[in-house]
Amino acid sequence: MFRRREAVPFAFVAEADRFRSNVTPPARQRPSVSEVAGRTLVGLTVVAGLVGSLLFGLPAMESGPATSGHSQQSEASNGR
Repeated sequence: MFRRREAVPFAFVAEADRFRSNVTPPARQRPSVSEVAGRTLVGLTVVAGLVGSLLFGLPAMESGPATSGHSQQSEASNGR
C-alpha cells in the first residue's frame, strides 16, 4: 500500500511502547433523566409503529375468501 521513502530505525519501532500516552481520557458523563426519557419514548414510538403496521397489514395479506362470511357474486351469475 503506502511505503515510506526513508528508512525507519528498528530501535524506534521496538521502543514504541514506551512512548504511549499516560493521560487518561475524561470519564463519560451519565445521561440525564430527560435524555433517558427521550430515548425511551423514541424507542417505544418505533416499536408501536412496527406493531401497528403488523396489525393493520396482516388482514390485507390473508389469502382466500373474505373472513366476513359474505361471498362475492357477480350479477351475471345470479341468472336473472
